[in-house]
Amino acid sequence: MPPDGLASATLPVLWHEGECIAIHKPAGWLVHRTGLDAGETRFVVQALRDQIGVPVHPVHRLDKGTSGVLLMALSPAAARQLSAHFERREVHKRYVAMVRGWPPDQAHVDHALRPDDAAPQAPAQDAVTDFRLLARCSLDVPVDRYPQTRVALVEALPITGRRHQIRRHLKHLAHPIIGDATHGKGAHNRWWAERLGVQRLWLHAASLSLPHPQREGEWLDIASPLSSAALNADWQRLLSEPWQWAQADARERLLTGLVPAR
Repeated sequence: MPPDGLASATLPVLWHEGECIAIHKPAGWLVHRTGLDAGETRFVVQALRDQIGVPVHPVHRLDKGTSGVLLMALSPAAARQLSAHFERREVHKRYVAMVRGWPPDQAHVDHALRPDDAAPQAPAQDAVTDFRLLARCSLDVPVDRYPQTRVALVEALPITGRRHQIRRHLKHLAHPIIGDATHGKGAHNRWWAERLGVQRLWLHAASLSLPHPQREGEWLDIASPLSSAALNADWQRLLSEPWQWAQADARERLLTGLVPAR
């Protein structure tokens, strides 16, 4: 059964060496327990701990609705080592998103963000993301007030790591992610959920690249490719629909997997 419909606690392991491990996080799973979502029962940290039999330490986060590569440590020392790479911005992250409308071919967003839970007088923090258009699609179906429905696939390369950064920067560009209940449009989210038979945030952490934690001088590339039906059945369904994406090679590149960038 694909992870995005996971019924058991088994999480796909993408890489494991020493005291470091990376898994594919299914959409709809929280990384750890939180009182902000008291009704949720699926938590990556607890499930992976039970699965492999050792304590698990997160070193970065993915939103509940986001799928893809999640890197964790199996000891406090390994957690400190991996966290240091994130703090020094030595980890290169690549995401794919389906967004409303047609964004420009490239966009460099340098737009400071105030933490969601910060006081109104709190200063905004620097936040930078690069975006690249992968493919466009137009359907002759009226949704909301427009005669056509336009969406695009974009690649997001966050330079900083603020909470909800990609979602908020795409909203800043006026191209919110489909399925984003906070920053998007309800009519579009509902239409796509009905069309594809799945209600989710269409944001995927496709790859991570970082200095190899065990081999000095080498880089480690970890990916959750959209080409894997076992991992990404939702995206396979989206990319296999019979509509025409404007870039002829985009669907093939996405289905065959994205090469990590650094």
